[in-house]
Amino acid sequence: MLDLARRLATLLEPWFLQHQRDLSWRRTRDPYAIWVSEIMLQQTRVETVETYYGKFLERFPDVGTLAAADESEVLAAWSGLGYYRRARLLHAGARHVAELHGGKVPDDPDVLRKIPGIGRYTAGAIASIAFDRPTALVDGNVARVLSRLQAIEDPKLQDAGAPGHWTMAQQIVQAGQPRVLAQALMELGATVCTPVAPRCEGCPARSECQALAKGLQTTIPAPKQRAPSPRDDLWAVAVRRNGRVLLEQRAHEGLLAGMWCLPLIERKITDRAGAPPRAIAEVTGVKVKSVEALAEPVKHVFTHRVWMLWPCRGEAAVVDVSHMAGYEDGPGRMWIAPGERPRGGIPKVTEKVLERLGY
Repeated sequence: MLDLARRLATLLEPWFLQHQRDLSWRRTRDPYAIWVSEIMLQQTRVETVETYYGKFLERFPDVGTLAAADESEVLAAWSGLGYYRRARLLHAGARHVAELHGGKVPDDPDVLRKIPGIGRYTAGAIASIAFDRPTALVDGNVARVLSRLQAIEDPKLQDAGAPGHWTMAQQIVQAGQPRVLAQALMELGATVCTPVAPRCEGCPARSECQALAKGLQTTIPAPKQRAPSPRDDLWAVAVRRNGRVLLEQRAHEGLLAGMWCLPLIERKITDRAGAPPRAIAEVTGVKVKSVEALAEPVKHVFTHRVWMLWPCRGEAAVVDVSHMAGYEDGPGRMWIAPGERPRGGIPKVTEKVLERLGY
């Protein structure tokens, strides 16, 4: 295995230096900037991250600035990237580094892993790319590359958590310049050794690939059998008053935690005309005169759950608002005009529903 690692390092290093994509986070050695990029890239396309990365760093150029910011500011800068728990953990991690490390990102992978939001892979990425330390990193792309190179047919040994992958990756980054080889492994999986139709003719390591030699490059790794994600059908209720619509801040745990959204109410099979007025009053504290449902739902896919949000709207009943707290702004609730948005921003799915409703 060690000899293979050395041969792979010899092949991958010059290939990466010649063929790497020009990505914003590859133009820096700043460990904070690399940390931000790695968190953004989790479960998000490179093209999307490119549109947010520079703006985020302009707003929060260093650990201290991010640590000192309010969570609402961080979420606003993150709005549209999704998976907002990443932003909260990045914020918590910055505060941890500011308090315990004087704002300086540590170079020791074991110390890095004690920072909120930094796991084994991210610690390896920061240590190897920013500090050129020979530290392994294995994500789905790297696991696929290593599984094919070694023709690993056992699905249990193909996963990113397989110990054999971490051993091989460690040996590869030790056999040359770590920051180059770590990125080369990721780049190979992202651009050449892709999940479907790998471009073996352009692979620098094709001479070492046992899967290619055996004709197994399209069957390794084995396709994962995933159970269908649970689906929730919910009414996204636009309660309107004087041209404004009600938004509520979700609980600080669970999906879209702490984000501003339209009130959501379970959509039952029998509810065709919109959320029942009684249910709206129970959830929002606001009575509505009538409810109108829009025809098509807005679909939003989370990692392990699907939301189908059915927009509906209702006009608030005329009451003496001085005796009805639900009709005024307050903690966790606000009335917004068309085009207006909360300071902390809103998730993309809420933006879609508001656009559908004309807000």
